[in-house]
Amino acid sequence: MNSIVIGAGFGGIATALRLRAKGHKVTIIEKHPDLGGRARVFKKDGFVFDGGPTVITAPYLINELFELFKKDPKDYIKLSPLKIWYQFIFEDKTKFNYSGDEEEMKNQIENLSKVDVKGYEKLVTFTKKIFDKGFTELADVPFDKPFVMLQQLPALLKLKSYKSVYSLVSSYIQNEKLRRMLSMHPLLVGGNPFTTTSIYGLILYLEKKWGIHYSMGGTGNIIIGLEKLMNEVGVEIIKNSEVNKIILEKNKITGVQINNQTKIRANNVICNADPPAVYEKLLNENNKSSFLFKWKKKRMEYSMGLFVYYFGTKKKYENVEHHTIKFGNKYKEHLIDIFDKKKLNNDISYYLHRPSATDQSMAPDGNDCFYVLVPVPNNQSEINWDKEGKKMKDLVIDKMEHDLMPNLRDNIISDFYLTPDYFEKELNTKYGSGFSIQPKFTQSAYFRFHNKSEIYDGLYFVGAGTHPGAGVPGVLSSAKVLDKIL
Repeated sequence: MNSIVIGAGFGGIATALRLRAKGHKVTIIEKHPDLGGRARVFKKDGFVFDGGPTVITAPYLINELFELFKKDPKDYIKLSPLKIWYQFIFEDKTKFNYSGDEEEMKNQIENLSKVDVKGYEKLVTFTKKIFDKGFTELADVPFDKPFVMLQQLPALLKLKSYKSVYSLVSSYIQNEKLRRMLSMHPLLVGGNPFTTTSIYGLILYLEKKWGIHYSMGGTGNIIIGLEKLMNEVGVEIIKNSEVNKIILEKNKITGVQINNQTKIRANNVICNADPPAVYEKLLNENNKSSFLFKWKKKRMEYSMGLFVYYFGTKKKYENVEHHTIKFGNKYKEHLIDIFDKKKLNNDISYYLHRPSATDQSMAPDGNDCFYVLVPVPNNQSEINWDKEGKKMKDLVIDKMEHDLMPNLRDNIISDFYLTPDYFEKELNTKYGSGFSIQPKFTQSAYFRFHNKSEIYDGLYFVGAGTHPGAGVPGVLSSAKVLDKIL
C-alpha cells in the first residue's frame, strides 16, 4: 500500500509513522527545507526560536510514536516538566502562578476571592467529566458518519456542550480575574472563550493530568527526534517540494504532482494541510462536491490570526517565568474586535515565551530568548501588515516594558516578526488563520472537515482543521483517528 503525506507538521509526521508501522510504503512531502510546519525552528544571531507550539501536554502521544517501533523516546527527546505552568499578569499588576500544585492554587484563589475556592474544586471535577468523554473516549474516534455524532449528542448535552467555556467557568467562579484565567484555554487552539464549546474545558483537566512540559532544545528537538525515527524506519522524506496538484481519475485519488512537474502515484493521499486550501487549490472540488458540502465549507468560521514577535536580549530577565500570559484591561470587547469586527485594538493581551528560563542552550551565554504571541484578526480583516507590522511590534515592546521588562527596547539585540501573511503564504492557511477553523460546537467532531474526505476516495486529513482539532494533542490524536480509518 503506497501512501503519500502532504505536509510535515506534527500531524503529518505522526501519520507517516503510524502508517509505516502498519506496513505502508510512506512518502512525506514538505514544501520547506525543514520539517515541523507550525513547529518549524528559526535561528538568528546565536538565538534559537521555536516557531510555534511551546506548551507540551499529554506527552504520551509523542512517546507512543517511538514505542510503535519499540524505541525508547528518551534516546531521541528529553521532555522536562515545568513547576510553574503559566504566570498570569493582570492590568493592575496582580500576578498568579498557575501550576499543578493544588494547595498553592487554592491559596492563591483564596487571596483573590475566598468564595471561589469551592467553585474551583467543583469546576475541576466537572472538567474531568468532560475530559473523560471528550478526550479519553472521543479524541481518536472517527466522526465521519452522522449517526456517530447523534449517538454522542445526549452525553455532550449532559456535559453542557451548548455553553461556552467562559459561561461554564462563570457558573462556578465569581471573580472576573479567575474567570479569565480559567477560561483562556480555547485561545491556545484558536477559539474565542465566549463562543468556544465548553467541551474544550477539557484542556484545563488535561493539563492537570499530565502536567506541562518543555522539550529541552526547544519543540524543534521533538521534530528532529521524529525525523531521525522516520529515517530509521524507512519513511521517505522529500523536502523543498510543494505539492501543487492532487491527481484524480474519476473520483479516486491516484497521486500528486510536485513543483508543477514530478508525479508520484499513491493509493492514499493524507493532507496535513489546511483542508480548505487543499479543496480550493489542489483540487477543483466545485465540480464534484454536493450542495451540502459547499454550504458547510462556506459557513465555516476561522480562528484568529497571530502576530508573533521573536527577540533576543543582551541582559537576562530573571523575573520572567517560562510561560507568561498578560491580560489587557478589556477582555470580551477585545475578543469581539479580533473575532467578529476583525479590527486591531491597542488594549492587547499576549502570551510571552521565555525558553531560556529553563534551557540556556536557546540563547548565547548571558542572553535571553523570547517570543511574544498576540492574537489579532485573521486576513478577512484586509489589514495591511506591511504597514501595521512595525506599529504592532512597537506597541508590544511598549506593553512588555510597562508590564514586566524594564528598558526592554534598549536591550533587544536580535529580532523579527511574523504576521497572518506568513501563515497564509508559507503555511497555506485560509485567511492566514493561526489554527484553521474555530472550535465552536457547530464546527466540532462531525461538523469539522472529516478525516476521511466527504468527496474523494483515497483522500484523508490530519491536523488542526479536522477532528479533533488544533493544539499538539489534537493534531497527534487526528493521526490516531486516521489509524482507525485506514
